[in-house]
Amino acid sequence: MTIRRCLTALILIFGLGAPALAQSEPEFRGEYSDWRVFTRSTDDGLVCYTLSRPRDSTPLAHAHGNVYFLVSSWQSGSVEEQPSLLVGYDLRPISPPQIRVGSSRFDMFVDGQEGFLDNLRDEPSLVREMRRGSTMRVTGTTSDGIATAYEFSLSGITAALQRVSSLCG
Repeated sequence: MTIRRCLTALILIFGLGAPALAQSEPEFRGEYSDWRVFTRSTDDGLVCYTLSRPRDSTPLAHAHGNVYFLVSSWQSGSVEEQPSLLVGYDLRPISPPQIRVGSSRFDMFVDGQEGFLDNLRDEPSLVREMRRGSTMRVTGTTSDGIATAYEFSLSGITAALQRVSSLCG
């Protein structure tokens, strides 16, 4: 998947700067412990995703804004279980976010306030580790050099991904 396709996925999900696309508001489809499932209709079909907010954010004094970790799928099949990070500030590209689930680590690349897995072949491995794990830690750096860290609960991710698959599979 190209960077452009990744960014298009987020545009379709959140409606970021895409006024020409006919899209609906996100529709809440269920809550599974710490993960919520939504769908959104677009010109390209249905987009299904699950998201969670961190249960812990550091440093406490930093204005983090809205922080989410998402796993997205398109009904068309062009995107399937794509993990991504969305934060409320610009990330520093020279020190991109890293994800840790158990002993597994995954590198991301940055585009503004968004992070995507650096290696697309790692997407299934990360999702598999998320299903097996209990917590996920994401570290990054703001554009002005502040180190940040987020801990996400993985409670409910398996059920949430099953719901996403049933809606967009």
